[in-house]
Amino acid sequence: MIEAEGRIISSEPKVEDKQFETNLRPRHFHEYIGQKKVKENLKIFISAAKARSESLDHVLLYGPPGLGKTTLAHIIANELGANLRSTSGPAIERPGDLAAILTNLDERDVLFIDEVHRLNRSVEEILYSAMEDYALDIVVGKGPSARSIRLDLPTFTLIGATTRAGKLSSPLRDRFGVISRLQYYEMPDLQTIIVRSAQILDIEIDHEGAAEIAKRSRGTPRIANRLLKRVRDYAQVIGDGVITYKIALDGLNMLDVDQYGLDAVDRKLLLMIIDKFGGGPVGLDTMAASISEAPETIGDVYEPYLMQQGFLKRTPRGRMVTHFAYKYFGLEHITEDKKIQQSLWEK
Repeated sequence: MIEAEGRIISSEPKVEDKQFETNLRPRHFHEYIGQKKVKENLKIFISAAKARSESLDHVLLYGPPGLGKTTLAHIIANELGANLRSTSGPAIERPGDLAAILTNLDERDVLFIDEVHRLNRSVEEILYSAMEDYALDIVVGKGPSARSIRLDLPTFTLIGATTRAGKLSSPLRDRFGVISRLQYYEMPDLQTIIVRSAQILDIEIDHEGAAEIAKRSRGTPRIANRLLKRVRDYAQVIGDGVITYKIALDGLNMLDVDQYGLDAVDRKLLLMIIDKFGGGPVGLDTMAASISEAPETIGDVYEPYLMQQGFLKRTPRGRMVTHFAYKYFGLEHITEDKKIQQSLWEK
């Protein structure tokens, strides 16, 4: 079984990342690198809300993990001069849990709910009136004696973060006034992030070393910072503590992360499609059964980056590896026409 959690290039957060990311997290927009369009829009919306002395419209941040949604939530609260209360969708199990959180908010506070798509449906329904009318409708009692009580809430801003915007129900999604999608980072921005992180952590790194780490970070700051930590260890033991191009190259090769940001798991998945299914097309469920992994994990964790880099593509009949993938492994790309010719020849 392929384990996503154990991969160094996994964009999912790990326990070891929590304190590390907290120390590196920018606190204001001028410190936040990348996501230019999202940042510019949020700055305008925040400035307008402050000028009107109103709370900011509810904000939905979505995109792949590791791109800075939690960081942006903290920055929004700081720019508004508001308190930030944080929780996550799975942590709010009952409507009463949400009611306790909302009734303890102060005027214009910011409530951040990570993994908002994982909210329980009964909890989500309570959230509708809270977001739209700043009120809680609570049913007291049971049966014929049951009655509804409306509790007024202070105006607040809800920031929801999700990696799966398609999982949000339409009523919930429609209540967000500001919806922003975070994109994968370009290499220059990642390089700047790595240099900034190195300065904060007192790591000596040169321009070429930072560029090499950025190139293999899969467009994700969380992975870039994780690789920086591991290459720092390599530099301290093997080198003189300075991350040069040579040290970065050797350290990343030791970690089995190649120049495209692929690791052994990615290569295993691609080779499986080539060797067992002639390059595809192959269905997602068949792929999952072949490597003893859940279809959701392949679709959400492995596929997006392989497709973005041009190694894998989706077709109406299933997944197929591309000519680029064959070239990467030094193999001949057998096209559909060649497959038909070979089949006729064998007959």
